[in-house]
Amino acid sequence: QVQLVESGGGLVQPGGSLRLSCAASGRTFNNYAMGWFRQAPGKEREFVAAISKTDSTYYEDFVKGRFTISRDNAKNTVYLQMNSLKPEDTAVYYCATGVRASNNGPSYDYWGQGTQVTVSS
Repeated sequence: QVQLVESGGGLVQPGGSLRLSCAASGRTFNNYAMGWFRQAPGKEREFVAAISKTDSTYYEDFVKGRFTISRDNAKNTVYLQMNSLKPEDTAVYYCATGVRASNNGPSYDYWGQGTQVTVSS
């Protein structure tokens, strides 16, 4: 059974940084793409970033230059380094895995439970 476990969320001041981690188990990690999505209260889930199995990366415009997605296949883990955080980045962040890197949520077949990120002074 595939499991994804996110960690690294928390409370940070505007302009601060956090690094989210997502540990995967249950299938061969390096055969699959990984994505990060987020959902703020009262809003739809939205795409943040994705990384293919060949390390191609994709970002939503609102995080370009601030967030970096990476993966460590030896640790079966994907990361989201978030810098220059803004209050509007406050959301629950979810990782997901699928055959292809995509900004489309239904393209992913397994999801984690999410980790809360709050950006506030």
